Amino acid sequence: MPVPVPADLGRLLRTAVLQHAQGERRRVHLPLVHVGLPGGAERVLAVRPEDHLDHALRADAVAAMRRATARAAGREPLVWLTRTGALELQDVDAAWLAAARTAYAEAGAALVMVVANRHGWWDPRSGAGRTWRRLRER
Repeated sequence: MPVPVPADLGRLLRTAVLQHAQGERRRVHLPLVHVGLPGGAERVLAVRPEDHLDHALRADAVAAMRRATARAAGREPLVWLTRTGALELQDVDAAWLAAARTAYAEAGAALVMVVANRHGWWDPRSGAGRTWRRLRER
C-alpha cells in the first residue's frame, strides 16, 4: 500500500508535475534531473545518453546542485527526475536514485526523490505517488 505524503510535500510535488506539463510540450525529450524546490530555486541537469556518467559523477552532480540550492531553498532541497514514459522503475530512475542517495547520505541530509511525467509523480523507494487526468493550475 502506498505511503501517504505530508500536505506541504504533496503541494510541492504537484507543482513539479504542473511545471513539467506546462513547460515541456514535446512528446519525447531527455530526462531532466532537478534539485531544489518546485516553483522556487532549482538546478536542472539534462541526462544525455552519450554522456555515459558513472555513479560517482552522478553523485557529484547531485551534491553540487544540492549545495547550490540549499541556501536559497530555506528547507532541504528535493530531487525529481522528469521524463517520458510510465511511472514505473526504469534504468535512468535507478541510476539517479542511487546517486541522490549517495549525495544526500554524504551530506547527512534526508532525501526526497520522485520521478515525474506529465501526468503525475512516483516515489521509487516507497511506491507512493499521485496521478491526474487533467492537471490544472489552481
